[in-house]
Amino acid sequence: MNKIINTFLSITALWLGAAGVVSASTGSGELLDLTSSTTGIVAVVVFIIAYLLVMSEEFTHLRKSKPVVLAAGIIWVLVALTYAGHGDTHTAEQAVRHNILEYAELFLFLLVAMTYINAMDERQVFQALRAWLVHKGFTYRKLFWITGTLAFFISPIADNLTTALLMCAVILAVGGTNTKFVSIGCVNIVVAANAGGAFSPFGDITTLMVWQKGIVDFFTFFKLFLPSAVNFLVPAAIMHFAVPKVSPEPSDEAVEMRRGAVTIIFLFLCTIATAVSFHNFMHLPPMVGMMTGLAYLQFYGYYLKKTALKDTHLPGDSSSDSVMSETLGFDIFRKVSRAEWDTLLFFYGVVLCVGGLGAFGYLAVTSELMYTQMGATFANVMVGFLSAIVDNIPVMFAVLTMNPEMSQGQWLLVTLTAGVGGSMLSIGSAAGVALMGQARGKYTFFGHLKWAPAIALGYAASILVHFWINGSMFTGG
Repeated sequence: MNKIINTFLSITALWLGAAGVVSASTGSGELLDLTSSTTGIVAVVVFIIAYLLVMSEEFTHLRKSKPVVLAAGIIWVLVALTYAGHGDTHTAEQAVRHNILEYAELFLFLLVAMTYINAMDERQVFQALRAWLVHKGFTYRKLFWITGTLAFFISPIADNLTTALLMCAVILAVGGTNTKFVSIGCVNIVVAANAGGAFSPFGDITTLMVWQKGIVDFFTFFKLFLPSAVNFLVPAAIMHFAVPKVSPEPSDEAVEMRRGAVTIIFLFLCTIATAVSFHNFMHLPPMVGMMTGLAYLQFYGYYLKKTALKDTHLPGDSSSDSVMSETLGFDIFRKVSRAEWDTLLFFYGVVLCVGGLGAFGYLAVTSELMYTQMGATFANVMVGFLSAIVDNIPVMFAVLTMNPEMSQGQWLLVTLTAGVGGSMLSIGSAAGVALMGQARGKYTFFGHLKWAPAIALGYAASILVHFWINGSMFTGG
């Protein structure tokens, strides 16, 4: 924790120490340089306190959304009062509306994706996959590679958090009391899920933000496939030799997917295609395509519900209708209600907190310090290390808000580093934090830290591979 505090204080010192780099601007509608003002410094302190509470969630059990949502309100009050004190009563309002619009687009996109994932979970798609893997009776080493590979290829579609939780369930089911296998298997899953999410616009919130911002188009992300694969394979190859050579006892558990599961998977793929088409061909926000795709699920859910009641109706027994409606039918609003609301609200708090600090001028100063004085390559590599300590969402949102002048190669680099950098520590990504709770006592912070050098080696190798295969994209930045 002392390391985390010192890191935050160092970043704050850089912000405040470089305050004189950006010249102050005046006039209504223009952002002022308020980095050395009392309210600006208070805003930074509020954000640091809020984020320390976020990182201590494992110990305090305080949901991460609560401190950042409160901090966002406090910071924007400070912004509004400060600008009003300079005779400007409009800029703060315009700035916060801009941030809310950016959040709204991401919120609706993520809400649809989460709803589909919840629908597939309720139709037992993931449970069936887990039962099949357990039933096959693979050795621990085969399961290590199978779960890691599946995590790498599922996370670009289902997101890294959902994928990690699914694969961890498999590891726990077959690992049992073998703590060594569960621990190393979870480390492998976190690395694989984060790496897989880095080469897809759907795999991680950070890649989604870059895509929705229009900086990198949909298919360009896949140029990160090989660097992401290297990021996963290098530490996996090193950890392979530590995996026990024995085989777990096979299980006879069998799970069948519920009615409509395959169709829902197909509709999710159609929804992704719709979002991509809306963005690429009609230049509309991907969120519009995702919301259109939600309608696909709504109408199919209506069909499931009506046909379930029709097929299972028992005359004179009205209670049977409600029971069968819940088990065989489909309620779209229940799937919406099961979305990760803590994550969605956390994202709201982060976007507004970072936007508020930007209104004080801190992001402009940081951009000047990192991307002009230190250079884009160094800055983007450091983003990955920062993502291992601080969640990659605020880090990436800060970079996007700074919007430094960079080549496509550099934007892909920061997308890669922000996505996979969090794998170096268990607290560096949502997948790692979630698995510490799911495999409590077996997958721990120090158990993950043991493999940090191998993961860091994969991190460095992935960057080198990106420069090697995508070198032509670095011209002009």
